[in-house]
Amino acid sequence: MYLCMTKKDLIMAHQLPLEALAVFPPPGMAFPHTFTFTVDQTTLLYLAATPDQPNQQLYALNLTTGERRIAAIPPNGGTQEDNLSPEEELRRQRARQLTTGITQYSRAQQSDRLLIPLLGSVYLQDRADAPLRITAAQDAITPTLSPDGSKIAYVYQGEVYVIDVDDPDAIPRAITNGSAHTTRGLAEYIAQEEMGRSEGFWWSPEGSRIAYAEVDESHLPIYQIPHSGKDQVTHEDHRYPFAGADNAKVSLKIAALDGSDPITLDISGYEYVARVFWWADGTPGAQLLNREQTQLDLVRFDPETGERTLIHREQSAYWVNLRRAHFKALADGRFVWGSERSGMNHLYLYAPDGHLIRALTTGDWMVDSIEAVDLESETVYFTGNRESPLDTHLYAVSFDGSHVRRITPENGTHHVKIDPTFQMFVDVYHSLSQPPMVTVRSLSDARVIHTLHTPNDPRLAQFQLTPPEIVEIDGADGLRFYGAVYRPSSDDGASYFPTIVHVYGGPGPQMVANSWALTCALQLQYLRQAGYLVFRLDNRGSARRGIAFEGALKFQMGSVEVEDQVMGVRWLIAQGLTDPTRIGITGWSYGGYMATLCLLKAPELFKVAVAGAPVTHWDGYDTCYTERYMGTPQSNPDGYAQSSVLTYVDRLRGKLLLIHGLLDENVHFRHTARLMNALNRARKHYDVLLFPDERHLPRRPDDRTYLQERIVGYFKDHL
Repeated sequence: MYLCMTKKDLIMAHQLPLEALAVFPPPGMAFPHTFTFTVDQTTLLYLAATPDQPNQQLYALNLTTGERRIAAIPPNGGTQEDNLSPEEELRRQRARQLTTGITQYSRAQQSDRLLIPLLGSVYLQDRADAPLRITAAQDAITPTLSPDGSKIAYVYQGEVYVIDVDDPDAIPRAITNGSAHTTRGLAEYIAQEEMGRSEGFWWSPEGSRIAYAEVDESHLPIYQIPHSGKDQVTHEDHRYPFAGADNAKVSLKIAALDGSDPITLDISGYEYVARVFWWADGTPGAQLLNREQTQLDLVRFDPETGERTLIHREQSAYWVNLRRAHFKALADGRFVWGSERSGMNHLYLYAPDGHLIRALTTGDWMVDSIEAVDLESETVYFTGNRESPLDTHLYAVSFDGSHVRRITPENGTHHVKIDPTFQMFVDVYHSLSQPPMVTVRSLSDARVIHTLHTPNDPRLAQFQLTPPEIVEIDGADGLRFYGAVYRPSSDDGASYFPTIVHVYGGPGPQMVANSWALTCALQLQYLRQAGYLVFRLDNRGSARRGIAFEGALKFQMGSVEVEDQVMGVRWLIAQGLTDPTRIGITGWSYGGYMATLCLLKAPELFKVAVAGAPVTHWDGYDTCYTERYMGTPQSNPDGYAQSSVLTYVDRLRGKLLLIHGLLDENVHFRHTARLMNALNRARKHYDVLLFPDERHLPRRPDDRTYLQERIVGYFKDHL
């Protein structure tokens, strides 16, 4: 019976239901993560959900026997979308987090005590087989264990508190005390959203002191967001740093637990506190950025006087990409540093005083992150893309830089966690044809020791997803571009199709890779099944291709990216794949910006655009992100004008659907409102879809389903 089915019957048998597009996570993407080895290396801890249990739980794998068990179950279901405080909701937005149950945990550096924060309460687990116990810390923000696990520090009402968790009678006490218009121990908006720093305080190695950020935002203008969809009149106030205007004022201090006066660290002359840490000798350190983000300084502070010493300076004609895993301080004072000075990001070994010892890696490829450094064998373990810009592998290189050894064998994407004794590593592996699987492997030869997770999502068998085809396109100046083509099946023998470009296009993410994320993109698969050819292209500005490729949009966002997307579409037409009269484009955030710009700047090609949460003028976005690429509106007025969607509204000829959440505190609804005003005044027709209760990324299941229905429906109606 099955063998007699036609190609059309087979497609219909695995047809995606529209409701499936709104389900998180996508098929195959619920896999173990957040791995931690116990101090004695006998147990691996991790978070995981299952098809039967969507709320994440804490699990433990016995590394000797392979036995797996549940180590902790979240009380009352743990974190859910409908039980969040306003602060937690915003922090989840910053982290792009949608998981529920136990969403995070941490282990003390020197003991197996675990900390599990849930809905403002802080739970402890003295070891992985002990029961959870709640602590006296309540309404706690970013609770963190001291290195020995005996204390918890956290932020409450803008002050840093500490509690001794081994004393049953102990009560939390504030170790900071400042003015009402400042906060201590919290990361400001820019740090969370644009610099990847969610923490605002840092324990010293011996646990007797805490470095902390003091933040003053009182001088920033209030941006008010009304809750227009609520029964009661209410609003939110946000201190938002617009491009070209003031940032928050951040200072660094050290508080001692003995109550002595805090020490102020000298960060004068810098705009951004990018990273804070403690050197192995117990002195505080930081990475500090200038406002233009063309100079990143690695410094050491005197803990008694706060005096600053420059250890290393990184400079760039474009900008310094700030990556958390590109610096590793070693116990002997040396450090490993990632730099794009050669054009590609590579690793360098430095002496304690900042003197360069040697380059560890070189070549026309990128190092992604430093995963671990074995000081005894003088080996650095790192991930990168030496074999292909589309892959991510684990490698090892010795301190003499003589040989780079690839460890992970399978082509595709590998994310790893290395155990502190350098005997094994956790490997999360996936590719276009392989949903994520998780194994524990030998670090010496990649031999699989334990299989922790194999794909078990029933939707994989139900949907039978076909990977897209990866294509290589040669552009101008010898540049090579990578694209992904989702080609529909055709019973009538059609060779070219109506086409939808799915775009992000902004600096940073790589959208085309040998990754399951492309295959499980259900919106794109649904459109493919509906008869559309769907296309993704990594234009100039995308990551992992070198700083010159990424930096091509310096001072001119919305120019080379549009040119490259147009080039990609013309390539599809030349291949006979695309109907040149039926081309649409869609994207979200920077992708919404790109979708709108492509429709306006290339109306001869693009007939329909669906733009979600688009930036429409960069003077309305934040300082750190915007100025990194564009400078300020004052220093680059022509660049801001040429990059603005509003400049091109007179060119609108096709169909445009604008989508925005009215509570979006990242790309404010003001962006879409300004575009609507310009379109109205130009007497241009367009459509709009608003979500009164959503922020930058729609999170409610009903809203997500309706969103997909409208996006797909708009293309069906107009393309």
